[in-house]
Amino acid sequence: MMIGIDAGHALDRPPTGVAVYSRNLIRELTTGHPDQDFAWYYRSNRYFRSFGAPLPSNARRRLLEGFSLPWSARRLRLFHGLNQRLPPGISAPAIATFHDLFALTGQYSTPDFQERFARLARETAGRADHVIAVSAHTARQVVERLGLPESRVSVVHHGCEELRIPAAARREAILARLDVQRPFVLHVGALQARKNVERLVAAFETAGEDCQLVLAGSLGFGAEPILDRIRRSSARERIRRVGHVSDETRGTLYACAEALLFPSLEEGFGLPVVEAFSVGLPVIASRVSALPEVAGGAAELVDPLDSDAIANGLGRVLGGPALQDDLRRKGRARAQQFTWRRCADETWKVYQALALS
Repeated sequence: MMIGIDAGHALDRPPTGVAVYSRNLIRELTTGHPDQDFAWYYRSNRYFRSFGAPLPSNARRRLLEGFSLPWSARRLRLFHGLNQRLPPGISAPAIATFHDLFALTGQYSTPDFQERFARLARETAGRADHVIAVSAHTARQVVERLGLPESRVSVVHHGCEELRIPAAARREAILARLDVQRPFVLHVGALQARKNVERLVAAFETAGEDCQLVLAGSLGFGAEPILDRIRRSSARERIRRVGHVSDETRGTLYACAEALLFPSLEEGFGLPVVEAFSVGLPVIASRVSALPEVAGGAAELVDPLDSDAIANGLGRVLGGPALQDDLRRKGRARAQQFTWRRCADETWKVYQALALS
């Protein structure tokens, strides 16, 4: 009997947070349990692309659609949907991971997307025998907004990949190519409404004239007002939009920045915070959603609805060497609690409680 996993999002390009979760969890589960057989399921538009990824000896590729699904699903001990979706035709016990419910909590997407998301979330929650939430914040939302009893929801935090940080000369070459000069503060994430980038830009305008702001991320919902706010900013000459970046460039930015500025309005987890912690980068983050839970006292928390509060938090960190040292020390220690091995181990415990005992 096999464990079925919806592995398609591990192939996402550019990789989203769900892709990072999927590829790391799948790897740790299959390598950590070599005697267990796994079926990696892909939708038809990704199935052939999956052949470009290595396949462990204890895993098989399967189609998630069509006539093959009911046939192969009969051999499953359980099925795990990694991104808030469960396919029809699964009779085995089913687990669904919920990353966030931002589409239900604010105007962070189109009305059509909100409607589709709400319908799919309710369908998935109704069909799942158990839900894994990536934070206690997301777990509360699943219980309150989707009506699941707490007994059917478990919290399993994300892990953090080791960042790819090149040698010093290579880092300097990357910064030069991006036209980024030190000192700079960093934001990692899509330019979209829920990331609160307009207030972030307003807060940055109070920073010293020698400091740059680097925005690393693709364009998302609500990007045009953000781009307009940047164009109108008094600090526009010191703002660098570098778009989605490679792993090497992302590691360089984390390693060379003065601080991560992450005043998001809604996060199911907040992976950039942990990534920053892992390299000792001080973090200024929101005191809302999952971010206080993830930060665990290792970040400077601010009110994301108040640009002055964000600016004051940034000023305290940039102007306080003792505070910087304290945040670096606490951040590194906090990052050690978020590993993909731990994520896989806790996920396996959910499997055991549901179907493997």
